[in-house]
Amino acid sequence: MAIHLDHLMVPSRDKLAAARLLAGLLGVPWSATGIGPFAPVYVNDGLTLDFDQWTDDVPRIHYCFRVDPQAFDAILDRIRAAGIPYRSSVHGPADGQVDTQHGGRIVYWNEPDGHQWELLTISYAREPIRT
Repeated sequence: MAIHLDHLMVPSRDKLAAARLLAGLLGVPWSATGIGPFAPVYVNDGLTLDFDQWTDDVPRIHYCFRVDPQAFDAILDRIRAAGIPYRSSVHGPADGQVDTQHGGRIVYWNEPDGHQWELLTISYAREPIRT
């Protein structure tokens, strides 16, 4: 049996604002209500990010989305239009640049709770599948 990641819980101070923002940037649907206390963002047919309201400290978590070049362009346009600072390196300053050192394109941005979002066109985390 193949293993598929189905959903992740994303801690947030304002789950509705955070879910709405990410869904808008990615161009995917979301809901103010879901199963339990969550505000789900439906990333694709197999993955949901469940935003949860927290009053405790929110840990910073890194999330990465791999998309095709056309989706990358569309999402980056929405990031720019929203005035969200982005950068070309995981820990660098917001330089408004796109990293192309790994054979594709990569950008990073942070959301208000500190979570770090990464958008890339080619995974550098694994070797390409050879057919």
